[in-house]
Amino acid sequence: MAETKYIFVTGGVASSLGKGIISSSIGKLLQARGYSVTIQKFDPYINIDPGTLNPYEHGECYVTVDGHEADLDLGHYVRFLGIQTTKANNITTGRIYKSVIDKERHGDYLGKTIQVIPHITDEIKRNMKLLGSKYGFDFVITEIGGTVGDIESLPYLESIRQMKWELGKNAVCVHLTYVPYLAAAGELKTKPTQHSVKELQAAGIQPDVLVLRTEHELSANLKKKVALFCNVDEKAVVQSEDVSSIYEVPIKMQEQNLDGVILQKMGLPVGETPKLESWRNFLERRRKAKSSVKIGLVGKYDLQDAYKSILEAISQAATYNDRKADIHFINSELLTEENVEQELKEMNGVIICPGFGQRGIEGKFVALKYCRTHDVPTLGICLGMQCMAIEFARNVLGLADANSKEMNEKTPYNIIDIMEEQKSITNMGGTMRLGAYECLIQPGTKAFSAYGKEHIQERHRHRYEFNNEYINAFEKAGMKCSGTNPETGLVEVIEIPALKWFVGVQFHPEYSSTVITPHPLFLSFIKASLT
Repeated sequence: MAETKYIFVTGGVASSLGKGIISSSIGKLLQARGYSVTIQKFDPYINIDPGTLNPYEHGECYVTVDGHEADLDLGHYVRFLGIQTTKANNITTGRIYKSVIDKERHGDYLGKTIQVIPHITDEIKRNMKLLGSKYGFDFVITEIGGTVGDIESLPYLESIRQMKWELGKNAVCVHLTYVPYLAAAGELKTKPTQHSVKELQAAGIQPDVLVLRTEHELSANLKKKVALFCNVDEKAVVQSEDVSSIYEVPIKMQEQNLDGVILQKMGLPVGETPKLESWRNFLERRRKAKSSVKIGLVGKYDLQDAYKSILEAISQAATYNDRKADIHFINSELLTEENVEQELKEMNGVIICPGFGQRGIEGKFVALKYCRTHDVPTLGICLGMQCMAIEFARNVLGLADANSKEMNEKTPYNIIDIMEEQKSITNMGGTMRLGAYECLIQPGTKAFSAYGKEHIQERHRHRYEFNNEYINAFEKAGMKCSGTNPETGLVEVIEIPALKWFVGVQFHPEYSSTVITPHPLFLSFIKASLT
């Protein structure tokens, strides 16, 4: 297939309907047919990236291999398709405008008046086509954040209109809407979908496929009505009913021939339906798992999307250990010496979550002391690993005032300190150690036994590091620095060999865990939690 095909996924009626899951499902089904696929997300907000956004605003911040702070939907793309994403897979309005303004200041527009059309839309289109033209993917799926009707989305819709006009059969629009159920009337209502499609048509876009999110099964008559009112083929109206797991969505979409319809619309042969064997095996193991593994998630953000990749990595690892993941969020702000036993005694394993700032950190120390002294399998991620080191310094080395320079500038025992080259930086955005870095793991350690190899590469997102001046004291007292960066000597992994499984990592292993290849560290952690 010579020319790249473009699929645009838009949403209407309400946000949070699952455009990312539908985009990922379409990508998975096309990938299973042998096509090369990538997915990108265009976010209409004006931030340059979500790196400075509070997780309550936008969920977790996902980090790509090249160190870009991205939208959490990129995590779904990676988990479903097993692809690598980069800075080019997530664009914001802030990035688009900054690029245009930089060009204008540079004189690239030769004195022209800069306008939304054509300058902003041209920049959007350039970014929409970039991955296809650079890497020659068969399909580029582009998800547009927000909903049709948002003022911020208008330049993106105009860009899609132009792309559809320019590319003909090589571009289709999949529109995701919501069909609410009115309990008082006992009816499902299609009017919001009709209005959403009208809004899209007013922007000059006729959707080719409609995906209807619903909590109740839609009748053939209702779908026929939607097709008629929205100028869409009946076979191109697909329902996306609530399912027990997001990983069932590709199967549900395949059952309704969503990928076949898209291929037909683009003039491509449909061929045989892929069996998706490894995917179905994963779902089968998930269904068959009867026993649970109880995992405590100790963090400060009481919002599931704030730890999305961690939750999914636990869930995947539990499935491959033939268990259901029973995850309990434990708010570290509320954790004290008095209630810690009550909160943690039922847990088979505990994860100390990443984060930034002072809030909730003392509760993490309390949790870690309990886990260390009661030999509870524990995984500390990023700030969680740093807290592991500080708790050990305070309660084992006897350095009562040990801390991170992030939390206390005046600490006499700076177990965690800022990197030398970071000290002059005052900007908030993109100033950390970001993206994939090498790590060498010592044979004979818990980390080595998890990975099964010495040389690994993992993604980072942090500004502070373990202070190497304390390595000898730590190792003498029983905590091993089992993984280090080969270039800088910075500590990447710490563990206590005497305990069943007590490992802290400076990086974020959750970012690279997928349905087909769950992360070895999470697999090992869950396995240890079962013994």
